[in-house]
Amino acid sequence: MSDFRESIDIDRRPEDVWAYISDFAHLPEWQESAVSTEQLDAGPVGVGSRVRITRHFGRRDMPMTMQLTEYEPPRVWGMQGVDGPVRGHVHGEITPLDDGRRSRVTIEVDFEGKGIGKVLVPLVVRPQIRKELPRNEQHLKDQLEHTAA
Repeated sequence: MSDFRESIDIDRRPEDVWAYISDFAHLPEWQESAVSTEQLDAGPVGVGSRVRITRHFGRRDMPMTMQLTEYEPPRVWGMQGVDGPVRGHVHGEITPLDDGRRSRVTIEVDFEGKGIGKVLVPLVVRPQIRKELPRNEQHLKDQLEHTAA
């Protein structure tokens, strides 16, 4: 069971949602703590692909490498942190609604702390994500529905 789970309905086709979510360059547009992203592997994205995401937690920017553990377009993705003191585990699903005209996006997130991360996760990371995840999904909805107009 994950620490956090949020869902939101978006007035866009699952393929459109997938195209936006799976392009890591868009992360800072809809995730409040994401400062920047860098794809670390050449070639097409798939299971095993890595991306460095720099996130702002508390007073610090923390780079972390995430590796795709699931990648089933246009429906499921999963990522796991592989370095740093705070390692996120993300599972996302896009469910078609209204015969594929709309989508429900569900994101589950939990964290593992290593070293100082054992202190950071409960004191800084979880409180921030508790507030941020619902806002991130709203930003995602706004970005996708705005670009459809």
